[in-house]
Amino acid sequence: MSSPKTKKEVKYVFVTGGVASSLGKGILAASLGKILESRGLSVTLQKIDPYINIDSGTLNPYEHGECFVTEDGAETDLDLGHYERFLGKPTSRGSNFTAGRIYHNLIAQERRGDFLGKTIQVIPHVTNEIKKLIYQLGNQENCDIVITEIGGCVGDIESLPFLEAVRQIRLELGNTSTAFAHLTLVPYLKAVGELKTKPTQQSVKELLSLGIQPDVLVCRCTQELPKEIRQKIALHCNLSLDRVVEAKDTHIIYEVPLALRKEKLDEQILNQLQVSKPKKPDLKLWENFLNRLKNPRENIRIAIVGKYVQLKDAYRSIYESLVHAGAHTKSSVQILWISAEEINTANVEEKLHKAAGILVAPGFGERGLEGKMNAVQYAREQKIPFLGICLGMQCAVVEFARHALKLPQADSTEISPQTPDPVIDIMASQKELENRGGTMRLGAYPCKLQKKTKAFEAYQTSQISERHRHRYEFNTRYAKKFQEAGMKSTGLSPDGRLVEIVEIEDHPWFIGCQFHPEYKSTVEKPHPLFICFVQAAIRQEEIKSITYQQN
Repeated sequence: MSSPKTKKEVKYVFVTGGVASSLGKGILAASLGKILESRGLSVTLQKIDPYINIDSGTLNPYEHGECFVTEDGAETDLDLGHYERFLGKPTSRGSNFTAGRIYHNLIAQERRGDFLGKTIQVIPHVTNEIKKLIYQLGNQENCDIVITEIGGCVGDIESLPFLEAVRQIRLELGNTSTAFAHLTLVPYLKAVGELKTKPTQQSVKELLSLGIQPDVLVCRCTQELPKEIRQKIALHCNLSLDRVVEAKDTHIIYEVPLALRKEKLDEQILNQLQVSKPKKPDLKLWENFLNRLKNPRENIRIAIVGKYVQLKDAYRSIYESLVHAGAHTKSSVQILWISAEEINTANVEEKLHKAAGILVAPGFGERGLEGKMNAVQYAREQKIPFLGICLGMQCAVVEFARHALKLPQADSTEISPQTPDPVIDIMASQKELENRGGTMRLGAYPCKLQKKTKAFEAYQTSQISERHRHRYEFNTRYAKKFQEAGMKSTGLSPDGRLVEIVEIEDHPWFIGCQFHPEYKSTVEKPHPLFICFVQAAIRQEEIKSITYQQN
């Protein structure tokens, strides 16, 4: 397969990793993208995952973290969230694909007879399909540079077809249109007081055995890399000294672009790609964000109540959205991670009394549901700022029905199909579906806001668009009863059939949203709901402080 004709010459950067997983290839790719973008280049990012699942939609959050949803409704790897937060522009379905999708596409073509009886093989058929999807993104975006992160570690069996495909891309496009950035680990052995280069050497050796010479080595480490260590790595890995880049641990992931810029990673990549006369990097907005983040005026505690709190990546976008809103309001947001399964009516006060704001997280299934509703009831009755997202909103609706509307058996039909009061019910479009993967209401949908509401106050517009990932919805047959009791539907789909936002009037700040606002929050444009939620928590913290002083 030869490279396709493009609207303009597109350069490709491939980010690989070795030694160990979770070194931060996603943050590296996002940071490099941010620096290159700050130099006036148009950058698009892409993640390739080697697992056989077709997408991230059916994966357990404990194994892979959150499932990130794009504007066009793709269920993707959480690294796409980093891409969007760093670059401030949306990704798409083409920004993430898996081995499962590759094989699914090929098998479908084979069944249709597209290969005319040929034997389907890894080379050239699998590698051609991989290359097609990489090239396709560059064509669709019409960008200067595509940065493709290859999941897993060099040496994994699953990654071999992807590495072979990108090796072929270098042959097709040439050295000056491709760059390979390889992330490795240089561990510090405390017992002997030394940094060890052998893992990096072995990782590069593995990559070389596959026909790929990295152009830049990014060395993850806890200590500074002395010149002699860099020289040793450069010598053994067939690189010039300036192409060995230090990636020392940072306290905040948003410091990484500035650290890599200081190491001149962008210059090495641009030299490899022979990009002529890019402008000097302008990261002033990024630096201002970091300054606000590191120098807060306020300190607040917000509880995140969910069933996956043992793995923080399960709620990565929510966490980062609170960080963005905290920086915007010049406040330090301390997260209290509360397991929904550990909350009951007897201990809810003990678990949540320190929080100036309570966020009930999204999820699926019955586990931890009663704990979430106990948290909702506590926030509602104690007048603590509350934000419920997706299932969190549905919990707020069920709790309100049981205790404010006096419907003790009210429930969601997801949990109790025979409930006499199905205040949350499956969407009509979902009733006949049998497959679980990729069949929910996914992606961006419009919403109309009522004026003189907290939602309108946050957005400052009556027309919004937000991303969804759900099967169940507020049962509008109960909308009038809820409104009479004090919970209003303040955001609706344009046809009025789907309740997108609920609010409680007699409460300082209580909002439940069926969509996922966390997917759209970025460093330079924090989400308005999170900003207003944090501002409400700041006011709550001030009230608590005054009350404490008086007592």
